[in-house]
Amino acid sequence: MRTVLFVAPFLMEATLKFVQAAATVPNTRLIVITADAAERVPAGAQHYFVADPTSAGQLIAAARAIAKEVGPIHRVIGILENIQEQIAMMREALGVSGPDVATAERFRDKSVMKDALRAAGLPCARHKVLFTQADAHAFVREVGYPVVLKPPSGAGCKATYRVSDAAGLAAALTEIRPSPDRVVLAEEFVQGDEHCYDSITIGGKTVFQNIGRYYPGPLDVTRNDWIQWCVVLPRDISGSEFDPVRKVGPAVVKALGLRTGMTHMEWFRRSDGTPVVSEIGARPPGAQFVSVMSWVHDRSLYHAWAQAVIDDKIEGTFERKYAAGVAFLRGAGSGRITRVENIDKAQALMGKLVVEAQLPVIGREKSTTYEGDGFVILRHPDTRVVENALETLIETVRVHYE
Repeated sequence: MRTVLFVAPFLMEATLKFVQAAATVPNTRLIVITADAAERVPAGAQHYFVADPTSAGQLIAAARAIAKEVGPIHRVIGILENIQEQIAMMREALGVSGPDVATAERFRDKSVMKDALRAAGLPCARHKVLFTQADAHAFVREVGYPVVLKPPSGAGCKATYRVSDAAGLAAALTEIRPSPDRVVLAEEFVQGDEHCYDSITIGGKTVFQNIGRYYPGPLDVTRNDWIQWCVVLPRDISGSEFDPVRKVGPAVVKALGLRTGMTHMEWFRRSDGTPVVSEIGARPPGAQFVSVMSWVHDRSLYHAWAQAVIDDKIEGTFERKYAAGVAFLRGAGSGRITRVENIDKAQALMGKLVVEAQLPVIGREKSTTYEGDGFVILRHPDTRVVENALETLIETVRVHYE
């Protein structure tokens, strides 16, 4: 029986899907290291409490205590962006196979990431680490407006600013105050359609690829909390329009040193069709993307991820049987959800296409995340049908707050 440690600071609903998948891998004793209560851990997994599951010291101490009790640790895994470096430290401390600290840093620190990609000749936005306001002005003189300012280790567009002129730059710098102790990453703003690229790599070989399109891009979504945004995964990604990113994606993973794992990359397609890498994480995507990919392939990508990171293999093949998309339900205003308008109308229009949904809960406080207060996943063999249905859905359903 192999012992696998799953680091999950808090057992949110999305995280539990990965925990449940890992718990079903044969010949595996799954121990969840978390600050959550034991009753939150699903059947088939064991619980180990730590007060601060983002502390590398506490995680390493926990792992050593578990190893002393049950024997050698086979794998240490986790899905959250902000604990990948700590998990890598656990692996190195225990001598466990998996991405090491240097690899985790290349994925986590966007400045280090882009330096590595540019050194490999891969297309990414020009960038500069800002230590002072003068650095910001120098970068703007070099690349021009607009530019993007963000934390080097940010995720999900948090604390990200798009700056279009001198006044906007001054306002952003006043708020973020770059310094040697508070560095900021500046990037040129890339114009183009924004997409995602997801992959599973085993032993340095890409065994799974997925491509999707954002409507609109994540930065616009983060800046405008009323936008009911969508992601579409087309049924067919084999066409020539995706040839460049199908080559660039695996090359990015290789350049950053990941041998086995799942990645989520955001990229832009310029007007001439060439891809530009925005950033990539060495972990599964959030925001229901893994569920949408599962509906496209008619098989669980949660289990595929678990098998890859625990067994270094995946059984079976991946056939794109459907197109699928997800719409995130949000609205203007603040406070608690008072009503969700036109759900019955939406059900009548597209109910046959809905394969999964989580509707906003009346009385719940408005979500502060880009995922909003609910979602609807649609599926159909025809990509255009999915695209049209998502457009109708977000034009029909309205979430109200007070």
